Amino acid sequence: MDYELDDDPARIQRDVVWNWLSADAYWGRWRTRADLDAQLDAAWRVVGAYRADTGEQVGFARAASDGVSFAYLADVFVLPAHQGAALGKRLVALMIDDGPGRDFRWTLFTKDAHTLYEQFGFAAPDQTAMVRPAAPHMR
Repeated sequence: MDYELDDDPARIQRDVVWNWLSADAYWGRWRTRADLDAQLDAAWRVVGAYRADTGEQVGFARAASDGVSFAYLADVFVLPAHQGAALGKRLVALMIDDGPGRDFRWTLFTKDAHTLYEQFGFAAPDQTAMVRPAAPHMR
């Protein structure tokens, strides 16, 4: 199957993103649909993966940034039926390496995709990083 990736925010199929994040993601299920819509509206950048034949959205990534030196990668997913086609790698590559933030300091949180992100230079934080954990209801 052929896929195309695009960073046009108008092309994001919000129902697809909401359905996956609210039901299948292990993170952020506390969000309401209004919360997600606000995050999408405020995103510095979004990238979607789409079936080339139908235009159906099958993957997603979102970033928040100051637009100058720092970005946070969030909500990266590929629908299960489309995993194994390197779409996760392509999403992250378009977001980070091929985008306007390629020289930024990037951060993200993951409990199970370390090997994916290590391919893009992510590593354990150094001595300059600290994290304030989210409130329990937001984990």
